[in-house]
Amino acid sequence: MHPILIRIGVLTIHTYGFFMAIGVAAALIFIYYQGKKRGFNPDKLLDAAFWILLISLLGAKLILFLGHISYYLENPTELLSLARSGGVFQGGLTFGVIFAIFYFRKKKMPLWPIADLVGPAIALGHGFGRLGCFSASCCYGRECSLPWAVVFRNEYAHELTGIPLNTPLHPVQLYEAALNFLNFFLLFLILKRKKFSGQVFSFYVINYSIIRFFTEYFRGDHAEDTFLVRGQSAFSSLSLPQLYCLIALAFGLVLYFVLKKRKSD
Repeated sequence: MHPILIRIGVLTIHTYGFFMAIGVAAALIFIYYQGKKRGFNPDKLLDAAFWILLISLLGAKLILFLGHISYYLENPTELLSLARSGGVFQGGLTFGVIFAIFYFRKKKMPLWPIADLVGPAIALGHGFGRLGCFSASCCYGRECSLPWAVVFRNEYAHELTGIPLNTPLHPVQLYEAALNFLNFFLLFLILKRKKFSGQVFSFYVINYSIIRFFTEYFRGDHAEDTFLVRGQSAFSSLSLPQLYCLIALAFGLVLYFVLKKRKSD
């Protein structure tokens, strides 16, 4: 809707970057204070968060590049743009989790107790990130005729993301933002009452897999080659991100029961 927040001379602050910054700050503040409350060294947590965020961003960009190799080989500088090519969140999450496992092992930091702090923080930061997506008009929804449909008219946004203008669309970014904020509050409640280490992170993986699988049905920015099964209607189609969601859901369920059993043993 409003891709540019402030423009003063040569200084341009994009709304997407602004919300991303708020999301990262909120996530780090949550990890800092909750970690300190639970006896962790907050400085070590912030150091870990910095490296995990960096690897996650690189992972998100890598998956984006692999999914559109021909385009980015012709336009390599586009990978440096957050507004045009922010990356694939699920790819970033995967790389971040893998790196975090190795990082915590190397630094002799308890993996699953810290992961239980990271899960809600990711959900919180992601909620703000999707508000940024809505402002930048990226990750847009399918055409619809619902009373709450949104119409984008910003030419700059169309140039950046290719969003259809003057067309009522599902505000899918707001759907996912609201569900991510709800996920954060649910995870925070579980964190305060958790029965074993890793319980909160397991629920993060399970909950987000369900959220993303559901909201994918309302996305309108996917190319044809992102679909594994293309049906007559959106709800009979299955996209690559949804396949990832099913795999992640299975992983989250297995992780939950394995960690629960290990605690009982």
